[in-house]
Amino acid sequence: MRVLSGRAATIDADRERTATMLARTAETGEPAVRVWRPHRQVAFGRRDAIESGYDRARAAARDRGFDPVEREVGGRAAAYTGSTLAFARVVPVDDARTGLDDRYETASDRLQRALSRLGVAATSGEPPESFCPGSHSLQADGKLVGIAQRVRSDAALVAGCVVVADREELASVLAAVYDALDQPFDPASVGSVAAAGGPADPERVRTAVERELVGDAATVRRIAV
Repeated sequence: MRVLSGRAATIDADRERTATMLARTAETGEPAVRVWRPHRQVAFGRRDAIESGYDRARAAARDRGFDPVEREVGGRAAAYTGSTLAFARVVPVDDARTGLDDRYETASDRLQRALSRLGVAATSGEPPESFCPGSHSLQADGKLVGIAQRVRSDAALVAGCVVVADREELASVLAAVYDALDQPFDPASVGSVAAAGGPADPERVRTAVERELVGDAATVRRIAV
């Protein structure tokens, strides 16, 4: 298994690194894991981009010091403060029509174990009117983790975010963004590892998440981004 460490110099370069990770697994069949701290940004989903308030939402993010970007994986907008983690796990697939639920369940179980190691008893699900609402989330006094999946004919990318700290700042920027998009959002639905009794140190959380996503891989090759 390849384990990528760190982040690239820019948002675009960072996104390209994950895209390359997916392409390489598709080509070689070697799984890969990446857990990192993305640049400060609001990542909009494709559904956001067709809303009449999209330009206003991008401006709201920018006014609050968050670069607006559009991502390929996931649903509605999610924000990254600099302490927020992103994770990506890529595995080869033989048939894109099978394994979707198993991959979601595996990722959820591993994220729950990582949080448990950090003293956070997270459960499946999310509060009403959460950011980037979806069927595959973890919560503990608010939404902590969102999980999405992108599947192609030869590889699958399971990715998402972990809110470590900065709960109030995330709630503030997301409230402005979702209001501009005219989408439901409750600022109180935002949780964080720190608020749930875990550490506020992103590196400690990153290490725990990476350890679980790598699992019991027989061989690990670490590569700097």
